[in-house]
Amino acid sequence: MHGPEFAADPAAVYQRLRRLGPTAPVELAPGVQARLVTSYEAALHVLRSPETFSKDPRRWKDLADGTVPMDSPVVPMMMYRPNALFTDGEEHRRLRGAITDSLARVEPNTLRGYVERSADTLIDRFAPLGTADLLGEYAQVLPLLVFNHLFGCPADYGVRLVEGMSGIFDGVDAEKANALLTTTLLDLVTLKRASPGQDMTSWLMAHPAGLTDEEMIHTLVVLMGAGTEPQQNLIANSLRLLLSDDRFGGDLSGGSLPVEDALDEVLWTDPPMANYAVHYPKHDVVYQGTLLPAGDPLVVSLAAANTDPSLTSDQRAGNRAHLAWSAGPHNCPAQNPARLIAAVAVEKLLDRLPDVELTVPVEELAWRPGPFHRALAALPVRFPPTTTTAVRPDGERRPYAGALPAPVAQRPAGAPGRPRSGWARLLAWWRGE
Repeated sequence: MHGPEFAADPAAVYQRLRRLGPTAPVELAPGVQARLVTSYEAALHVLRSPETFSKDPRRWKDLADGTVPMDSPVVPMMMYRPNALFTDGEEHRRLRGAITDSLARVEPNTLRGYVERSADTLIDRFAPLGTADLLGEYAQVLPLLVFNHLFGCPADYGVRLVEGMSGIFDGVDAEKANALLTTTLLDLVTLKRASPGQDMTSWLMAHPAGLTDEEMIHTLVVLMGAGTEPQQNLIANSLRLLLSDDRFGGDLSGGSLPVEDALDEVLWTDPPMANYAVHYPKHDVVYQGTLLPAGDPLVVSLAAANTDPSLTSDQRAGNRAHLAWSAGPHNCPAQNPARLIAAVAVEKLLDRLPDVELTVPVEELAWRPGPFHRALAALPVRFPPTTTTAVRPDGERRPYAGALPAPVAQRPAGAPGRPRSGWARLLAWWRGE
């Protein structure tokens, strides 16, 4: 599951694995063995049975005995961290409570306004060019701007966070990237302890759960990790669908943007985190005739479960029974803000550039390798150039003041050059390289 062949056609891999039953053996990275849950029924069973399946990676036998080395590229995504994602029982409820209560303080209309302003800032930068990579220049940058705002993160910290997230998700110097991410978030926690504000970081600190600095760092890791990489994939994958599928294309030209339907379709068929929700059997378990040994990773394929042929309905518009947000006690606590950010980002782009189209056939778009995400490598588009900027609330047409450096010279999307991972390309753009 770590090579380009899997990234190019994961559906074919899931189809082969289903022949082995509801779970099947896979290799997540060189030497990292796991079982992948491919059936919808089995996925729900694992996700909703915390008495049998633990989220705590300290149960991972192969990591504990050194079979999987700490510098394996998947370890930063699977290792134990003292946060809600990797804990069970009362500890999980305490840590998750701080997250849900802090998220509840984010006002949806305020969030929508900030997403719209950030989107306009980005679109204003490439609208006069007539071409863009909607991944590197839009879908990747927008969540970072939004999260810097929500978490009260200074702009210079953003570059370091981008670099750390890049290494973790792409598996490039993952151990070094994890150290950089941890150091940067410690700096942010130290800053906010001294000068709290009206932001998620400060609200988490003030919560009655009493998070320690270590818990704060790793809570921010899971929140920023989930809110950047998967968020950009949801935006980009939805734009890809809207620009390539005839079911949506007619509505686009007619002025009715079926964005919510596109989001539902993507969450069913190309969920941003395709394979994750790692669990560990607390004891040897026999499930439908297959032994699941205690301490062996059980990775839930949210994508394979969603496309399980045994599901009786293929009606996806308005159907929220998919597992893209997981299920059970560890389901995503931020799904409503995440969906709002993606919907506003897509709506704004299509409203500002209604004649946008892909510059290559959809089947030629490349996907980034990796066992966990469903992530495009680029989304090159063209459109009639425009110099019209967004309409400000006061009615005047002029650019928003953006929290970004001045634009840099960009080669046309898809032009020859050294390929870069998504986050690495964003980092280079941010630095002006």
